[in-house]
Amino acid sequence: MSVLHLVNASPFESAALSRCLARAGEGDAVLLLENGVYGALAGCRFSDEVAAAATRLDIRVLAPDLDARGLCASNLLQSLDRVGYDGFVELAVRHELSLTWT
Repeated sequence: MSVLHLVNASPFESAALSRCLARAGEGDAVLLLENGVYGALAGCRFSDEVAAAATRLDIRVLAPDLDARGLCASNLLQSLDRVGYDGFVELAVRHELSLTWT
């Protein structure tokens, strides 16, 4: 049974992203949204952890939340894809369960 993991807390203020990546399994997806999008930034202290997890997990970033924080696609790890609200819905439909990490 696959899980959509929703991470909405900034990795600079919460261990939610690290806990999520450690527990997510094969076939799961991770969507970084709200302040969780900061975990997708290239060159930050979480970059290596997120990039390594992206080799086994489908990690996406919610584009409207990036835009709301003034972040550009060029600021992101290259292995991560941006999705809009339609992509969010598609992920939710594709996975049987969802789990929010705060």
